Amino acid sequence: MVIAGVIAFCILILVLAFVFPRLSRHPEQGGSKVLGMGGRGAGKAPGKLGTWLSKPFHKSQKAVHKSGSAGRKGRGKLPL
Repeated sequence: MVIAGVIAFCILILVLAFVFPRLSRHPEQGGSKVLGMGGRGAGKAPGKLGTWLSKPFHKSQKAVHKSGSAGRKGRGKLPL
């Protein structure tokens, strides 16, 4: 369920970044904050367990950033 939520959020950010490039930065940063909090919380576990638990949050955060930048880059390539 969480994976589907992250995928849906990435698609939403991609479309928002393509249609409204400047307005997409705020929701992208909000999603990044939420995923960052989860990663920091999971990273407090001892030893390698903390690294393993925080890795999905960091990967999801990276996906949100990539989808936002891809939408803005696609908008920048339009001949308008």
